[in-house]
Amino acid sequence: MKQCIFIAGATGHIGARLAEALIARGHRVRALVRPGSEKKLPSGCEGVIGQPLEGKTFAAAISPADTFVQLIGITHPSPFKAKQFETVDWVSGKESLAAAQQVRVAHFVYLSVAHPAPAMQSYIRVRTRVEALIGDSGLNATIVRPWYVLGPGRRWPMLLIPIYKVLEKIPFTRAGALRLGFVTSEQMTAALVHAIEHPPLGIRILEVPQIRAALTH
Repeated sequence: MKQCIFIAGATGHIGARLAEALIARGHRVRALVRPGSEKKLPSGCEGVIGQPLEGKTFAAAISPADTFVQLIGITHPSPFKAKQFETVDWVSGKESLAAAQQVRVAHFVYLSVAHPAPAMQSYIRVRTRVEALIGDSGLNATIVRPWYVLGPGRRWPMLLIPIYKVLEKIPFTRAGALRLGFVTSEQMTAALVHAIEHPPLGIRILEVPQIRAALTH
């Protein structure tokens, strides 16, 4: 069944690939974009002008979307960006969810992060707060929890893959190594497409093993 999907963050690395994949599969994609950035959208996207940190500027334009996908966040997270996580990731997540609730969207998809983890505590804290809001929202939702997405300019962690392979075989470290493993851009796109095309009843959480398995569906 073809759907209408509203994406907040369609000009980013993950969002652009997702929008292109959805359009290629025959879905209608409407994308939130700031004034003047329309040309950054993938071909075939319908631009919706608004401010990502102010839900009131785009809430009325979400309809007729079946699914709202929230991908907005600071790129290349690091411990030095704690303030930006609060002003961008937290505010955009909260505002997008409130807008989706206002129009009672059928399915809310949120890009979160794997946790618990030994690093990036400020980043994880913001994402888990948004997850808590989603849990209280009453909306059907999919929460996707990657740790690090490999892609163009993001391939240096591949040097660590042999170490991960060893840790995944040791009973004591297996669960953590799987939860905090790497996923590829292709796996992320496939996982998001599958989640959108197969919406849940209630809250569904996709961890790294489920994201990796998406290409086999």
